Amino acid sequence: QVQLVESGGGLVQAGGSLRLSCAASGSIFSFNAMGWYRQAPGKQRELVARITSGGNTYYTYSVKGRFTISRDNGKNTVYLQLNSLKPEDAGVYYCKAEGYSGDYWGHGTQVTVSS
Repeated sequence: QVQLVESGGGLVQAGGSLRLSCAASGSIFSFNAMGWYRQAPGKQRELVARITSGGNTYYTYSVKGRFTISRDNGKNTVYLQLNSLKPEDAGVYYCKAEGYSGDYWGHGTQVTVSS
């Protein structure tokens, strides 16, 4: 059973930065892709950024140029660098691993942005 543990969330002022980490219990290289999702109160969970095993990345339009997803296969960890944070970036950020036999989710880390 794969376990994903997110960390790095917190309270930050608008314009500030955070770096989220998602540590996997197994090799992330075995996954087709890793992604970061966020869910704001009363809203659906949405894809924020995704990185494939080959290193291809995708960002939702609202975070392009501000967020960066990266992976360290040696540490079995995926990162999400959040810069120039806005109040609308707030929410619970979840890590997802897309496996060939199924998907796995972490429990999330809270990001709060004060204006």
